[in-house]
Amino acid sequence: MSATMKDLAKETGLGLATISSYFNGGNVREKNREKIEAAIKKLDFEINEVARGLKTNHTKLIGVVIPELEMIYCAQIITEVEDILRNYGYATIVCDCRSDVKREEEALDFHFHRRVDGLIIMPTSRSGEGLKRFIDHNKPVVVIDRKLPDVDCDCVLVDNEKAVKDGVSRLIKAKHQKIGLIAGPKDVYTSDERIKGYRRALEEHGLEVDETLISRGDYTIGGGAKAVASLLDSRPDMSALFVSNYEMTVGAMIELNERGVRIPEELAFIGYDNKEFAYASNPRLSIVAQPTKVIGKIVAQQMLERLGGDSKKPGGIWKLEAEYIEGKSI
Repeated sequence: MSATMKDLAKETGLGLATISSYFNGGNVREKNREKIEAAIKKLDFEINEVARGLKTNHTKLIGVVIPELEMIYCAQIITEVEDILRNYGYATIVCDCRSDVKREEEALDFHFHRRVDGLIIMPTSRSGEGLKRFIDHNKPVVVIDRKLPDVDCDCVLVDNEKAVKDGVSRLIKAKHQKIGLIAGPKDVYTSDERIKGYRRALEEHGLEVDETLISRGDYTIGGGAKAVASLLDSRPDMSALFVSNYEMTVGAMIELNERGVRIPEELAFIGYDNKEFAYASNPRLSIVAQPTKVIGKIVAQQMLERLGGDSKKPGGIWKLEAEYIEGKSI
């Protein structure tokens, strides 16, 4: 027969209130904590999380919805979030919606019916409509990398516009004027912000924006390869290239290597994210790197604060700066 909380109380000599406080994350004296943990081990005690969730209305589960699990940006952030939440007794359920709005709706429905305590999402949909029922049921929602209209939730962003503007400005200062951009898909917040940064850089330096130097990809390796191939074929006079996503950076480099384009002699190049890939490339790439660990830390901390009863009105925005890492590709 499985051990019960009464068995733990008998073994430790502590009251049921103290045992319950331990399992629900309350304040327990260190010596009592040690007694409880020793008894748990001795009696091979396992708490019935389902039953506890029904009783307390807390499941200790956090739902996570991301567009692409294979995207290193998503993976690094979620790894940091999971590590922090685990230290506070929370588990995560991660759903990869493959950048598909319908899949995202299904993931949100799944999390809602699993009665998660909170939701962390990097949205594919731009409406935010699916988040409102979580908010209406007092479930904290933290959004990563996007702004959603008419949704009262906390949001952690990178200043994508400034990141691209500063990177393209470096290419201009290096005497380049025919600068290509591999942008992301239409109607994606980060993609729109990065295109704004590209345009601003050119305009602030007195250069006209040439739409034929902008090629869109889909935030995948294949999309990056296809987008750079299109630019190379249509604009052979292009002297520099800015790629606005890591996976597309990898794809662009593969295509450039296949075609024998020498960097930086024939084409100056700035990519996005993943220092390890940048260092491993030959020549070492100049890149814009997003602070994924910091993003993950802020997301997790904000979720924990909301779960802990933070009464500040939702809607806080954290906008972080990307880091420019100099390589030898300009």
